[in-house]
Amino acid sequence: MDETVGKVIIKNLNAYFGENHVLKNINITFPEKNVTAVIGPSGCGKSTLIRCINRMHEVVPNARVEGEILLDNINIYSKDIEPIEIRRKVGMVFQKPNPFPTLSIYDNVAVGLKLNGIRDKDLIYEIVVDSLRDAGLWDEVKNKLHHSGISLSGGQQQRLCIARCLAVKPEVILFDEPCASLDPISTKKIEELILELKKNYTIIVVTHNMQQAARISDYTAFMYLGELIEFGLTEKIFTVPKHKKTEDYLEGKFG
Repeated sequence: MDETVGKVIIKNLNAYFGENHVLKNINITFPEKNVTAVIGPSGCGKSTLIRCINRMHEVVPNARVEGEILLDNINIYSKDIEPIEIRRKVGMVFQKPNPFPTLSIYDNVAVGLKLNGIRDKDLIYEIVVDSLRDAGLWDEVKNKLHHSGISLSGGQQQRLCIARCLAVKPEVILFDEPCASLDPISTKKIEELILELKKNYTIIVVTHNMQQAARISDYTAFMYLGELIEFGLTEKIFTVPKHKKTEDYLEGKFG
């Protein structure tokens, strides 16, 4: 990993839901402009990990975090850092597409720009078009921008959510099982899109799908019971894992 730059560096991270200790002393560096897959059985802490990276974990009552998460070497949990600033820099795409049902396709993408105080209509239009293009959706929606966002298919809705995320110019994009509710054709489009986006963004993908992790990621992190068991180049993790537990999980012996 010497040739890569660490965009997100996690040091001694512990996360809790009340008394429940869900992440245990996590240390990991996510390389810049690479795709890192986070794998592991249900309940191992994958989603909690990425929710800590954009400060969504603390939104849950009685949830708390200890340790450091550095974004460009600045601790995002410092007292002088506003969570909303972090969420602008660290976008998130969820398991189920969640376009705003009362907004048009256009306004779904523009909403973050308007919330951030941008009023120039020409600039908003330009960013919306660019974001839809970057999300691989422009050609499919350019003639129906004022239709409801939920009029689209599931796969299109997910790409609309990606466009909404891209519009506010994040530096890191978190994907929490983005293809879990999609058909194989839509899944392929999302995977191709992720590979394209890594040219400009640092991407972290939580996935249960081992084949997907192997296809799209440069690095893989394997988690089990709240601990980071193994992290490294995807090719090595999948072919010569260092830990027996990683090997057993990849062979489907548990999960």
